[in-house]
Amino acid sequence: MFRKVAVLFVATAASCAINQTAFAQTSPTPAPAPTPKFGITDNSFLVEEAFNQEAGVFQNIFVMTRNRSGVWSGSFTQEWPVASIKHQLSVTLPMSAVDGSAAIGDGLINYRYQAWSGDGTLPAFSPRLSVILPTSAERREYGGSGFGWQVNLPFSKQVSAVFFHANAGATTLRGAGSGTPWQTTPSVAGSVIVAVRPMFNLMFETYSESRSGDSGREISTTFVPGFRTGINAGDKQWIVGLAMPITRGAVHDRSVLAYLSYELPFGKRPVTK
Repeated sequence: MFRKVAVLFVATAASCAINQTAFAQTSPTPAPAPTPKFGITDNSFLVEEAFNQEAGVFQNIFVMTRNRSGVWSGSFTQEWPVASIKHQLSVTLPMSAVDGSAAIGDGLINYRYQAWSGDGTLPAFSPRLSVILPTSAERREYGGSGFGWQVNLPFSKQVSAVFFHANAGATTLRGAGSGTPWQTTPSVAGSVIVAVRPMFNLMFETYSESRSGDSGREISTTFVPGFRTGINAGDKQWIVGLAMPITRGAVHDRSVLAYLSYELPFGKRPVTK
C-alpha cells in the first residue's frame, strides 16, 4: 500500500512540474511597471535639488517670503549650464524690505558640478561652491568688507512617485565690525516631494541651521509644507509654488512663501538619443 501511494505521489509531482515548465515557457513575462515621471524637478523652495540645468536651457528663479511682522525677504537666481549638464554657473541676489525701505543683500556666485546623475542605483549628487560678495550696505556699514563662501552637498533620489532630497552645508562670513573672526553656520536640510500628477507636487521641506549666539550655538529649524505646479509651453516651462514656513528653536516665526521660475532655451538644444 505504501509503495502504491509513493508511486502515485511521484507521478503527480512530475506531472505538476511538467505543466509548470510548459506554462512558464508559453506565458509572457509581465513587463515591469513604469516609473512615475516628474514633470517638475529642481524647483524646491529651501532645499537644493541635485540637478544641473541641461545644455541650452537657463532658468530664472524668484523666491519671496513675508513673515508675521511684515518683513519681506527674497532672492533672484539665474542658472546657466556651461557647455554641458556637468557644469553650472549661477548668480543669486538676496533682497529684503521692511516699513517701505528695501535693501540688497550679499550676492553669491555659484558653481555646481553634476557628479552623479541619479540614473543608476546611486542618488543624484551635485556639490556646490559659492563665493559671497559683500554687496549689502549693512556689511559695508559695519566693516564686513571681507568675502565669504558657502558649500552645499545636495543629494536626490526618486522612489516610485516620491522624490527624496537631502542637503548638508555651511556658510562662512566675517562678523560685523573690524577685526571680528570668521563665523561658520552649518546647516542640514531635507525634503519629500510627492508627484500627485507629473505637473502637481505636494512638498514638505525642513531646514535647520546652527548660528553663533550670545549663549553659544543657537539652532533654529524651519518646516515648510507646500505645493508646486506649472505648465509647459513649447520649449519653455513655468513653475509656481506656495508654502507656509514655520520656524522654531532659537527663532520663532511663521511666513508665507511664494515661488516663481521659468526656463527657456538660449540656443539650439542637443538631440537626445
